[in-house]
Amino acid sequence: MAEFENETKIYVGLNDSETKKQKYSINTYAAVLKQVCFHYHVPFSFNLEQGGYFHENGDFVQENTLVLTLIGTEDKLTMKIAEDLCELFHQESVLVTFDHVKIISISKSRS
Repeated sequence: MAEFENETKIYVGLNDSETKKQKYSINTYAAVLKQVCFHYHVPFSFNLEQGGYFHENGDFVQENTLVLTLIGTEDKLTMKIAEDLCELFHQESVLVTFDHVKIISISKSRS
C-alpha cells in the first residue's frame, strides 16, 4: 500500500569554507556522514554529485557534494542534522530541500 512521507535532502559541499579546497578523501567525508546518521538513528541514503557554489563574498567554487536523503524524518531533526554536518564539514552553509513523496515498499513475494 502506498503512503506519503516527507523527503528531505541535505546538500553538503566538501570544500572547506575558508581554503575553498577539499581537505579529506570522499570516503572520509562519507564515514562522517554515516556516523551522524547512526548517531541520530535515522535511515538514510546518499550519493556523490558535482556542484558549484557562490560564497557570500561572491567567489564561485566547483566542488564534490554529498547529497543525504532522509525519508520520514521530522523537520526539526533534519535541521539539527544539517547544522551538525555544516559544522563538521566546515561549511559556510548547507542546502536543505523538502518534498512530500509517495512511497511504496516492494518485497519479494513468497510462494
